[in-house]
Parts: sequence; C-alpha cells; structure tokens
Amino acid sequence: MPSPPWIPVNDFALATGWLDASQSNERARWYCEQLEEGQILFFHTFPYDFPEHDRQFILSQRWAEARLHKNVSYRPTQDVLRGFSGDEPSLSEMRRVMRSYSAQVIQFLARFLLPYAGRWSLDFASFRPLEEEGRQLPLHKRNDLLHVDAFPSRPTRGSRILRVFTNLHPTKARVWLTTEPFGELAKRFAFEAGLPQLAGGGSFLRRKLLRLGRALGFPGGDRSPYDRFMLRFHDYLKENSAFQADCPKYKLEFPPLATWLVFSDGVPHAVVSGQFALEQTVLVHPSALVAPQHAPIRVLESLCGCPLSG
Repeated sequence: MPSPPWIPVNDFALATGWLDASQSNERARWYCEQLEEGQILFFHTFPYDFPEHDRQFILSQRWAEARLHKNVSYRPTQDVLRGFSGDEPSLSEMRRVMRSYSAQVIQFLARFLLPYAGRWSLDFASFRPLEEEGRQLPLHKRNDLLHVDAFPSRPTRGSRILRVFTNLHPTKARVWLTTEPFGELAKRFAFEAGLPQLAGGGSFLRRKLLRLGRALGFPGGDRSPYDRFMLRFHDYLKENSAFQADCPKYKLEFPPLATWLVFSDGVPHAVVSGQFALEQTVLVHPSALVAPQHAPIRVLESLCGCPLSG
C-alpha cells in the first residue's frame, strides 16, 4: 500500500491565507485533486476563525449519553439546532456558536478550495461531544467500523461529501483508522454488495414508487441508483466481519485543535476514540470536481457499465 493518506498543509494559514499568493490558484487546484484522489488534508490548528470563548462555552456544557443520540446538529440554511438540551440562554448561545462556526468554515473553504467555491450545497454542521471509544450502538450506527459515508435522508445523486473536522478536546487526540481507497474496495466488493441489482433500478413497481415519493417530497424519494448502492455499501462494509478484521489499516491521530478535510464518501474510515469534535459538511457538485474520474459514482459506473445518477 502507499503511504498513509495524510497531507499536512503548510502553505495556508488563518492569519495570512496563502503564503505565496501568486501560486494560490495552482495550489488550491492541487489540494482539490489530492482530496479527490483519497487523501486527507491536515492542519495543525484552526484554519478558520473560532474564538476561544466559543470553544470554552462548548466544552463547559454538561454532556451525557442520555441527553442525545450521537451529536448536536445544526442546519445552516434553516438556522435550526437539534440534539441539544439546555435552558433558553444556553440554547441560544449554542445556536450562535454553531451558526458562526458554520459560516467561518464555509468562508475558509471558499478561499482554500477555490475550484469548489459556490459550486456546493451547504449541508449540516455537527458537534460530537461523546467519547467514541466503548460506545454501545447498533451495528449500522457504529463509528468504530470502517465505512464510507452515505446519507439516508439526503441523497447526493453523485455530489461528493466533503467534511471538515476539528478536534476541540484540549488534551486528547481523535483517532481514526483508514484502509485501502474506495476504488480498490469497490472492485473487490461492489458486486457482492449488490451493485448489478441496484444499477438496474429494480422492478417497474419500485421505480414508480420512487418517482411518486420524489414528487411528494418523501425522505429518500429522490434516491438515485447511486444513492441506494452507497447506503447498501455503507452497511455491507460494517456487516463484513472478515473485511473489518483482515483489511490493511492505517491509524491516524489528530491532535488537540487539529482540523482535517476529507471526502468521506471515498475514504473508508472508522473513529476509534475521541471526544468533542466539530464537523461541517458540504456536497460538492460533480461539475466542480477537478479529477472526476475518482468520484465514487464514476468508479461504480465504470464497473457496472451504466449510469447511476438517474
């Protein structure tokens, strides 16, 4: 296997932006290409503005397993906060912190990944306060099993899932595992996971029901064959105990205050341990990609020989 998929970013910083402004377009395109090829981009500290008093507010809250399922979610386009229990002043402050965080991350992405700027859909932000190690969750919800991301309620239809993570813990690393890239896993497992059946679109009745659901706005009604396969592949990898045990693994330790960027639909990953992580997701439109041949939808279409976005 090649070297671990981790590239430290040393030529862009919050205070200065690009260290060499004359190379900004070239460097931005190069970093986009690295992400699309399955690399993780790593910053030792915040590349966006996140005030210390906001961090201290989040860390000062009393978090308990009984108070939330997995995380606190924020929907930027609706300014809606979910998963947080507290009095009204705390709720308002948490919403303000998440609103500011989301806006700052998007501003950073527009500068750092210029080819994507304005060519994405803004998705959810989240705060993950619970310790990941030792959590008791159903199999398909476990973060400690290697998987690629897919959203049951938010079909992407081939747009790529770009996620920005920050470890807010003051002393503990957030530990991930990664393995071989999506393309290798797809070649090995996609057919066993049901790609031919899902690529075919299913029965006539199923297609009619999906179209009806899409017209009525039901969650999942807009799923393309690609979305249905990615949901299945997410579950298949977690269910495959032989793969989980025997696949080659890289351990990545993200230190306190580190930020990292990853296309989580194309980088199989697992969260081994860690607490207090912030995350913002954007869906990058296929037309914005600089190396579209690496996109999971293109990899799968090359395997099955038919389009998957319709």
